[in-house]
Amino acid sequence: MKNILFVFSILMFVGCEYDNYDPPTSILSGKVVWQNEPIGVRSTGTRLELWQDGYALRAKIDVYIDQDGSFSACLFDGNYKLVRLAGAPWENQTDTLPVTVKGNTVVDVPVTPYFVVRNASFNHSGSSVTATFTIEKVSATATLSLARLYIGKTIITDQNNNAANVTLNASDISLGQSATISVDVPSSLASADYVFARIGVQTSGVGELYYTAPQKIQLK
Repeated sequence: MKNILFVFSILMFVGCEYDNYDPPTSILSGKVVWQNEPIGVRSTGTRLELWQDGYALRAKIDVYIDQDGSFSACLFDGNYKLVRLAGAPWENQTDTLPVTVKGNTVVDVPVTPYFVVRNASFNHSGSSVTATFTIEKVSATATLSLARLYIGKTIITDQNNNAANVTLNASDISLGQSATISVDVPSSLASADYVFARIGVQTSGVGELYYTAPQKIQLK
């Protein structure tokens, strides 16, 4: 009985020691960028992975990317490996980036997008919102699939969060030249004072789109 109580006491002590570890307090933050410009994505639709070697339980840390290309994670200080995952609107990169976290650390992650959108502008006229923009090809091997105009009632507007959208197929787009697309404001937003508008561009064979920053469009 004494031996059982002794073992139980040891287990309780170890458990309390484990529970008393301080939580992580350092913040790793930054943006996914190309030529020092952040890449717009679908909110929580793309992510990075962090790995830390040297521990018995080696597990990935998912770091989701916000729609403006920013990310953050609360971590312990130490050396990490950052992985840029496939399926995002940029070229697959199999190499890892070494990241040293010490206190609050800012690291921008470079990527090469398949396509980017330039000179995007939006206006409201009558019952529709019109966007004018230019698509530029960045990745030599990429093939354009489509461009899509989204409008929504909140700033979180994308493929999964929108009130209306309209598609312009690749066959109707000339790279490097101005394109125009319009979408009707749906009845669900007829009484709204404003909407948010955003352009998304999809590459053939890639699930996630490259997005412009959402713009607030006054309706009244």
